Amino acid sequence: MRTGVWLVGARGSVATTAVVGGLALRAGLTAPTGCVTELPDLRGPALPGFADLVFGGHDVVATPLTKRAEALAAAGVLPARLADAVAPDLAAVEAALRPAPIEGDQGDRIATVVRDLTGFRDRHGLDRVVVVNVAATEPAPVPHPVHHDLAGLRDALTGPADVLPPSSGYAYAAFTAGCPYVDFTPSTGARLPALAALAAEHALPYAGHDGKTGETLLKSVLAPMFAMRHLAVRSWSGTNLLGGGDGATLADPAANAAKVGSKQRVLAETLGYLPQGHTRIEYVEELGDFKTAWDLVTFAGFLGTGMRMEFTWHGCDSALAAPLVLDLARLTAAAHAAGRHGPLTELAFFFKDPLGATGHALGDQWTVLRDFVAGLHARVTP
Repeated sequence: MRTGVWLVGARGSVATTAVVGGLALRAGLTAPTGCVTELPDLRGPALPGFADLVFGGHDVVATPLTKRAEALAAAGVLPARLADAVAPDLAAVEAALRPAPIEGDQGDRIATVVRDLTGFRDRHGLDRVVVVNVAATEPAPVPHPVHHDLAGLRDALTGPADVLPPSSGYAYAAFTAGCPYVDFTPSTGARLPALAALAAEHALPYAGHDGKTGETLLKSVLAPMFAMRHLAVRSWSGTNLLGGGDGATLADPAANAAKVGSKQRVLAETLGYLPQGHTRIEYVEELGDFKTAWDLVTFAGFLGTGMRMEFTWHGCDSALAAPLVLDLARLTAAAHAAGRHGPLTELAFFFKDPLGATGHALGDQWTVLRDFVAGLHARVTP
């Protein structure tokens, strides 16, 4: 099943790491550590293999992928030997990238993206293309009436004003081109009623939002523990320090607020209440692609005895996110091949703020994911 993976933000750190990793896996140069779909419980015939993945994408910057890979290797994000070994294949991916359209009205830009997607699919003889948004986090959009009305949205796209945030413009283009869409960011993406209607019209699946890679991953394990032990969490405060492009983007207060809101939902929806405390995100340029989170949890036990828990998480953002991007592309492609459409709620395991899901406990999400994938495999097993 030849599958295109079209990355929005294709020259960014996460996308470049995903492409280098995908090419290295295809060549047998590295182990699939971090790829959830390579666990025995999930591996199987329904998923496209790494050799079946063909990469393309859009970006507003023009730095060649080979240069981005060299910079990431120098920063310790990926091994230099792998960047060197896959350089010829990276050059081939480079030829498939397109500049993100920035001229003309929004309807014209969306039409350009549709042409790029269909041209990519036709040139490479692909069975399907999954569009994955790994671009910078957007501020929450200003609500607009056409967000709830597909016919009105179609008419509004011919006007002079942008009525969709960029991530939603890409979702609109993906669905119009017949492509499933995954939002790995907390941006709006397909989370608009008009776009849900467009996906239904084309019988396409979509997934999101905001990949779960660090502090929130730990919260999705620890918060259920407090709830199941009937311990009262009084406060949960966290400080996140990160550099890189994502950190620079989150220095903007509006983008920062969108990200923090996504992170806090895990606690409120798992515990059934929101403890005191806040999550703070601070940009520290020196950290580059690495991030550190410090959390302090205070809680009460039997007879009101006060206790506390502290943890520190040091991680490499791109190395944590990139394998999940590959997982999501493979799973979404398999779901599309199986005839699934609408929000893929079974992929909640991967997201901080998953579409349509009500629970955030990682163990429960894993069970749902495992059963979902088993069903996909059962459809293609003789």
